[in-house]
Formats: sequence, structure tokens, C-alpha cells
Amino acid sequence: MSTEYHIIREIELNPGHTQRSLAQVLEISLGKANYLIAGLIEKGIIKTRKLRTEPGKIRWRYILTPKGMREKVRITREYLQKRVDEYNHLQEEIEQLQEEAGSQ
Repeated sequence: MSTEYHIIREIELNPGHTQRSLAQVLEISLGKANYLIAGLIEKGIIKTRKLRTEPGKIRWRYILTPKGMREKVRITREYLQKRVDEYNHLQEEIEQLQEEAGSQ
């Protein structure tokens, strides 16, 4: 699955993630996390809300949009279909090999 999908999933599970915590959880660089989050914001998949946690300190909260939820479902379905296709292909190969091995 793509790193973008994992970001979407992590934000859904914990909107309080920071870019730094997302980078750590996903084992990517902070720069890559920043780049991918910016792209997801640009696409309308996530949005941000400014939070003031302490005087003079601003923190961002990431929110999955309805479009983001649809995108997550779409990516999940595509991934699942790909895995099912791979499974079916392997199943066919196994049956062929069993037939070949049994006929000798």
C-alpha cells in the first residue's frame, strides 16, 4: 500500500498526529511526511485546523475529509482486489504443479 494511504489511515486513527509523529510511525523522513501531507491537503483529502496549545505556540490538527474517506475506501478496494487476483493466480499455479507432479 502507498505511503499516502498509510498517512490517511493514521490520521483517521489519530487526528492529533504531528508531521513528526507521522514520520516516525511510518518510518519516513520528516521532509517526505511534509511533502505528502501537503499533497493530500492540496487534493482535498485532508484538511487542517489550527490549535493553540500554549500561548505563542500553534499546532495543527489533521482532519480526514469526506473525499479522504472515499479515497481510503477506493485504495483499500483496489489493494484487496489486487491481492485476491494474486491469490487466485497462485492457486492456479499450485494446481498445475500438483497435476504435473502427480502425473510423473
